[in-house]
Amino acid sequence: MSAHRDHKGRPIVAVTGIGLVTPLGVGVVDNWAALRAGRSGIRRISRFPLDHLRTTIAGTVELPNEDTGAMCSSQRVTRYATLAAEEALATAGMQRGDFPGPLMLGMPPVETEWPDRFRIAARIAPTPPLYPALTEACTGLESLYRVAAFASVGEKLAERFGTRGAPIALSTACATGASAIQLGVEAIRRGEAEAALAIGADGTVQPEALIRFSLLSALSTRNEDPAKAARPFEKTRDGFVMSEGAACLVLESLEHATARGAKVLGILRGCGEKSDSFHRTRSNPDGGAIIKAMRNAIADAGLEPGAIDYVNAHGTGTPENDKMETLGMRAVFGDACPPISSNKSMIGHTLSAAGAIEAVFSVLALRDQVLPPTINHEEPDPAITLDVVPNVARDAKVKNVLSNSFGFGGQNVCLVIGGAV
Repeated sequence: MSAHRDHKGRPIVAVTGIGLVTPLGVGVVDNWAALRAGRSGIRRISRFPLDHLRTTIAGTVELPNEDTGAMCSSQRVTRYATLAAEEALATAGMQRGDFPGPLMLGMPPVETEWPDRFRIAARIAPTPPLYPALTEACTGLESLYRVAAFASVGEKLAERFGTRGAPIALSTACATGASAIQLGVEAIRRGEAEAALAIGADGTVQPEALIRFSLLSALSTRNEDPAKAARPFEKTRDGFVMSEGAACLVLESLEHATARGAKVLGILRGCGEKSDSFHRTRSNPDGGAIIKAMRNAIADAGLEPGAIDYVNAHGTGTPENDKMETLGMRAVFGDACPPISSNKSMIGHTLSAAGAIEAVFSVLALRDQVLPPTINHEEPDPAITLDVVPNVARDAKVKNVLSNSFGFGGQNVCLVIGGAV
């Protein structure tokens, strides 16, 4: 078997660049230092009025010299993704305007937000909002169209970074970032590209999204102490904390990376996905899709479960998710479960960005042989008998990491990442 081919004869996929934007800061160095220290990025929302809201906390990204609160969600997605990609390309030693492969962008669905809806309504008042009137009111609002068109974010990024071919923008709920990475891996494995730019980004901390999740009883209401609100796997957990950010991974075939003398940060050894089509927001209680996604990823990597040294959990902090992930872990690993921890205890749930952000943190865990902690673990849940790396980071020998992303509607993607060769 070639040194550049995996157990199935496919090109080995290397990670040569990483970039991060989260509520903990901009850049890999600041993010990783904060995560290892167990520092929370959750804070009281200052972006919009909080009157009558049950949840008033989130993981917002504050950029130096920029008022991100004045941007709409897709503008924030574009800005966060740009910053993450610029850092990843710099890490990989690549030129910004000439990337030798496609862009795979994981992002939330774009919709018209309330300020723009009010603008449209003002143009038709007092006319009843019939379809012809709405159509006429939108005439001339080209700026709104450019912002809201789903493909526009990917097109802007592709033009900026000089990626090849049509950019792919996708959304698979909370698995979106991991799905973008999987698409990049598959394109390289098929020989269709030598490299891929995989980005997961989200900027939807805005009133309507917050209210929607609140109506689902999915959000924590521990408003009095924001840093203590996200409590994955802990007995008193009461929901996730909505957040935002972005991550970018430069993926290359190992042969391409070696030929240009790039430093390899990690290897994308396996991808696994499985959906259950059970419910719009809930997973099937039997955990079948979660279990299968983990097993598929491990098998795709050519490994046995015992070769996984650490699991970067989906770990949202909702009562149901953490129980389901525990069930899946026991089904896959039996009584020999590896340590598992949740970055969301510190950065919140970054939704469409989560799978990519957590993949970057997995690469860093492999690089430094350190397991980031699950903070706010004060009262263990008797039903969760896993080693969740409570409260304090831990030195450990790590060769392979399983990174889990379980999305609304039963969309599940898992990645196996190995250390640099």
